[in-house]
Amino acid sequence: MSDERVGLVWDDDLAGYDFGADHPLSPIRVELTIDLMRAIGLPNLPNVVETKPGELDVDLVLRRHRADFVEAVRRSSADPSIIPDWNFGLGPGDTPAFAGMHEASMKVCAASREAARMVWSGEVAHAFNPAGGLHHAMPDRAAGFCIYNDPAIAIDHMLEHGAERIAYVDVDVHHGDGVEVMFADDPRVMTISLHESGRFLFPGTGNADDIGGPLAQGFAINVPLAPGTSGAVWLDAFDRIVEPLVRAFGPDALVTQLGCDTHVTDPLAHLSLTTSDYADVYARLHRLAHEAADGKWVALGGGGYQWVHVVPRAWTMALGEMAGASLPIDTPMHWREDAQERTRQRAPDAFLDAAVDIPEHLDMRAREMARRAAAELRHTVFPLHGL
Repeated sequence: MSDERVGLVWDDDLAGYDFGADHPLSPIRVELTIDLMRAIGLPNLPNVVETKPGELDVDLVLRRHRADFVEAVRRSSADPSIIPDWNFGLGPGDTPAFAGMHEASMKVCAASREAARMVWSGEVAHAFNPAGGLHHAMPDRAAGFCIYNDPAIAIDHMLEHGAERIAYVDVDVHHGDGVEVMFADDPRVMTISLHESGRFLFPGTGNADDIGGPLAQGFAINVPLAPGTSGAVWLDAFDRIVEPLVRAFGPDALVTQLGCDTHVTDPLAHLSLTTSDYADVYARLHRLAHEAADGKWVALGGGGYQWVHVVPRAWTMALGEMAGASLPIDTPMHWREDAQERTRQRAPDAFLDAAVDIPEHLDMRAREMARRAAAELRHTVFPLHGL
């Protein structure tokens, strides 16, 4: 166990961010995550501090979201049957209006802001909000299950309190488009997204030639990957692109979105990572935080639609990595029984998955696509950072 203090931000009210029983982004995935963390004792470790989000002034949301959009969310939150003018991305569809959604979205932002506050103030070295990571929300509209952009709120907090450079690394299977848009012309923020190519997956953006706005060329980095990409190919892309760029940038803090919808079994995407790969991902991010960002690491949740099979294990592993804790080989039986009773899905016995066999033609295509993305970025972006 490490002696570094780690913050876990949670409040049962965060489960109020709920689009309904048939929606893929069910809050039960985060509730089961917190249950698993508690079942193996992570929040009880002497270096782990569990805290609640606190309140968030709407003015802080308005710093990164347009006032007419926030007002539309307020109206639909009070009466979900009202579809606002110009729609603002609020249902029907991926992001339907639901009663209380303004307050629920504010709570998620408050949790991510609290994680950022704890880290930037030095209260903890690392902090995790597993309910956060709503990276598709735009300044003027909701998108992709995301209403307000809590990663942007976390980054904004640190910038307003003295940070000069923030690196944002997004490992969700979907392009972190909303965060990129919000900081596209701000060279204080480097956004890096490794994701399944928009040729195959929502939101259809994030090509390797998307490198930022005119005032911040080279500060948006996108690594599009092919369906079937294995953990080995993904990690090689991380090592070739993310590591050198973050080190060259020299951020004051690292913010990460830890979407685990890259898993081979995820129903909404097509990459082929496993929880064994996630152990390597989190170890790399942890090392990068210490070696390039003075140890300051704010982690947020994100996508992941295997509510029982993947999300709880992945994010429990992330907190374990932050806290320097060794996890058991098996998940606790009482947790498995409770998860199955609540969801009618069989919970996994072990934290780590077996290796996955990737068909040769998919593996070859994935390797070639990753190689091309790396080559393009090394040609266009690396020289802008002295690499």
